[in-house]
Amino acid sequence: MYRYVIKPFLDIILSICAIIVLALPMLIVAIVIKIDSPGPVFFKQKRIAKNKKTFTILKFRSMPTTVPHDTPTHQFKAEDMLSPFQKFIRRSSIDELPQLFNIVSQRMSICGPRPALWNQSDLVAERDKYGANDVRPGLTGWAQVSGRDELEIPVKAKLDGEYAEKLKHGGFSAFAMDCKCLWLTVVAVLHHDGVVEGGTGAMAKEETEEQTKEPVGK
Repeated sequence: MYRYVIKPFLDIILSICAIIVLALPMLIVAIVIKIDSPGPVFFKQKRIAKNKKTFTILKFRSMPTTVPHDTPTHQFKAEDMLSPFQKFIRRSSIDELPQLFNIVSQRMSICGPRPALWNQSDLVAERDKYGANDVRPGLTGWAQVSGRDELEIPVKAKLDGEYAEKLKHGGFSAFAMDCKCLWLTVVAVLHHDGVVEGGTGAMAKEETEEQTKEPVGK
């Protein structure tokens, strides 16, 4: 009942309410984007939806138009290419707000695994191991509140699988998981937790760098 009726209903109602409340701020963001750098206001990209079908995700453009369109951000150094405003809307996740329209159209959910790029075969394959491709992708999810860009792909996929399993069981536990994801998302966004430009797996990289540093005094 929760997965197929209550959750989709809440997704639509909450997203419509958010669009109404945020209409003016989103208009202001759109105007600043046009002034800040040449190019369109919105960024459209093919992503993986439920059951590995594809859809077009909608975001505010937060990078120059010269950046490769279908390359995951962790595969190139983006930080030096961005304007201060672009860095701000990325770190604050404001660039994700247009995905509310994807949620209203039921291609996405508020909570679920973040939609992979159409060519991220490594992430899609890992998610297959845990059944994470069998649920609708989300604006936020269990992996995002557990580390976001800092997590390596196998860890992300496993966390996405944990969420998918909880959702498939349904009931109050699934609802509680969504509430937890939403609350932790608010906390993470306010503290800019887990946002690392140019680096999926940054947590593991930092640990490796720490281990390879020469001990003090030697």
